[in-house]
Amino acid sequence: MLEAHRLSKRYGDVVALDSLTLRVAPGEVFCLLGANGAGKTTTINLFLNFIEPSSGTATIDGLDVTRAPLETKRVLAYIPETVMLYRNLTGLENLEYFAALAGRADHTRADLLRMFLEVGLGAEAAYRRVGTYSKGMRQKVGIAIALAKGAKALLLDEPTSGLDPQASNEFSALLTRLSGEGVAVLMATHDLFRAKESGTRVGIMKRGALVAVHGTAEFSHTDLERIYLEHMHD
Repeated sequence: MLEAHRLSKRYGDVVALDSLTLRVAPGEVFCLLGANGAGKTTTINLFLNFIEPSSGTATIDGLDVTRAPLETKRVLAYIPETVMLYRNLTGLENLEYFAALAGRADHTRADLLRMFLEVGLGAEAAYRRVGTYSKGMRQKVGIAIALAKGAKALLLDEPTSGLDPQASNEFSALLTRLSGEGVAVLMATHDLFRAKESGTRVGIMKRGALVAVHGTAEFSHTDLERIYLEHMHD
């Protein structure tokens, strides 16, 4: 579903991403770990076609994102560290608007309200202005937008940063649900605990390179922290 083949990005002499090759299958949650500047966000941005690769390819559902930018975005949803919504609109109005932008104006209000309930946002919240929402609630609206869009792939960049433990746990449960429905998830994160809890595989990045890939079933939380720190040492 999501594939990178020798994907690189350079800014002059600076290598932001160095020959990345990976594949995220339908139903898989692949978590990218690494320090700031390791190449995690660059990877996400290349899949989103926000930036052009210096070499290599990024494909979604078999389509090159640089050659088919509109087609790939139709099957893709993106949740950044802070989901940007219209503060003066209600949650339901935001969902209706973004679903229509994604070409899904066929959803009824009842359909959209059901999606709100599915992601753990009550009917009362659906009719409140988003300006009153917590960050965790806004992130859940992002998941609801992915549901409304019928996304086959989900890209996330530090989606649990700043969330309290309960909100973070609820968000991880939603990712597990989406993966169970066959959505391919690629998530950049610093949260080792959540990577272990919700990920099926983790990739450790350093200086733009993917230096290790492990299945999360291979080790405990403590082992993951130890392996990560070992790779971070020069």
